[in-house]
Amino acid sequence: MSTYKSAETASLEKGLADLHNSGQQSVASDDPSVPAFEYTAEEEQRVLRKVDWALLPGLTLLYLLSFLDRSNIGNAKLLGLMKDIGLAQNPAAYNTSLALYFLGYVLFEIPANMVLKKFNPKIWLPTLTVAWGITATLQALIKNEPGFYAARFFLGVSEAGLFPGIIFVFSLYYKRNERHWRVGVFFGGAALAGALGGILAWGLGHIKGGGLPSWGWVFAIEGIATVIVGISAYWWVPGYPKDAKFLNEREHAILIARLRAGSDSADNEPFNWAGVWDAFKDPWVIGYGMLFHFYAFTLYSLSLFLPSIIAQLGYASWKAQLMTVPVYAAAFACILFSAWASHRIRQRGSVIAAAGAVAIVGYIVLLTTHTPGSRYAGTFIAVAGIYSANGLLLAWPSENVSPQTKRAVSSGMQIFIGDIGAIVGSLVFRPSLSKNFYRIPLGISILYTGLGMILAAVLALSMARANRTGNASRAAAKEVKGEVPLGDRARDYRLQI
Repeated sequence: MSTYKSAETASLEKGLADLHNSGQQSVASDDPSVPAFEYTAEEEQRVLRKVDWALLPGLTLLYLLSFLDRSNIGNAKLLGLMKDIGLAQNPAAYNTSLALYFLGYVLFEIPANMVLKKFNPKIWLPTLTVAWGITATLQALIKNEPGFYAARFFLGVSEAGLFPGIIFVFSLYYKRNERHWRVGVFFGGAALAGALGGILAWGLGHIKGGGLPSWGWVFAIEGIATVIVGISAYWWVPGYPKDAKFLNEREHAILIARLRAGSDSADNEPFNWAGVWDAFKDPWVIGYGMLFHFYAFTLYSLSLFLPSIIAQLGYASWKAQLMTVPVYAAAFACILFSAWASHRIRQRGSVIAAAGAVAIVGYIVLLTTHTPGSRYAGTFIAVAGIYSANGLLLAWPSENVSPQTKRAVSSGMQIFIGDIGAIVGSLVFRPSLSKNFYRIPLGISILYTGLGMILAAVLALSMARANRTGNASRAAAKEVKGEVPLGDRARDYRLQI
């Protein structure tokens, strides 16, 4: 745990002392200056439920809107976007626009999370939401190729920081072994966005006139909805635990005590450059990023090209949009199941690898079958596997990286490295390779997923070995320099494998 101690920590000591002998469960702090106190398991569960209701619905909604605003371009394409802006004869321009979105996202990912650590998330996250909502709305006014590319790039810039920022907020409110469940539910918002996006695109595609084409109404209405939610978020997005207004005095003290007993979340650690450099030098942090790199290739290529893939089965564009809905609904259920299974067996790497194997089965079905029904079934299997794997791997660093600055930067690094895979995926699924039902891109997807499975296994095995040896090698690297190993380099730190 971190050794940071501040006025906020000291101000809690009297309240914690007053709670001594007030319950049945004794909880001791890592800081010997803070007294232990008692509370019941029922009280703890009541606090946890309040935290869940304060964080999960609202933050999941923000991510749902984020995923909706980035992926609705696939539906807009089916509604005639490329033709209307003069790019019907340049189908590769669609892929270029996707790559530019992820370029903007990648470039601003780590800086955005560094800003988050320096400022309060209750201000930063709503500001990001309003910014990308405005940008998403303005896509309705696209007239030509330069405007198209600029809009997609700045949408990526303005969305950068939301996902890793929310993951960081989760790490502040939950113990390490509680986070993957919440990230799984939260990431399910991406699957729900896919389902909702198909329904909305079908409905909004029927709007005629009003000065906008049908695809323009998709951008405008969904973007304006994001702006409205973003403005309201200034009143309900939570800040740091010390400012948790949704808890009374006793509940707040219980929250701080349980976090202090199970993680570094209650520490008031200021932003520090040492944590930044430590994240960049940690091979496991690089490993988390590469793991997402392999799975992000398939995650975003599927989400952005699924309507086109289904349309290739011979369905009309409006039917292809609606047929994505059950695919994503099934993916949401599989995300929750994989989070439950991972919790029961207390493993992350093996479940991530197993989900990758499921996705490969789906890709093989897509490649080896020739009827619309069987290929449609293949999309169910592939999407379920890929989304389940990503729901777990994106929570992995938040469970294992400490202290806070290092964890915030690590979350940004994971998305930074991962979304380079998304850039590759958006370029590989180009029109010139769409022959034979995207045979070559789907083959590359199998390769990327297989590499992700191998890396997940390697990370899990190396972490298991570190746990058996008491994290000695990582601690020794600090001790050789005459430093006391803290956070995830402490000898008694145990990694979630």
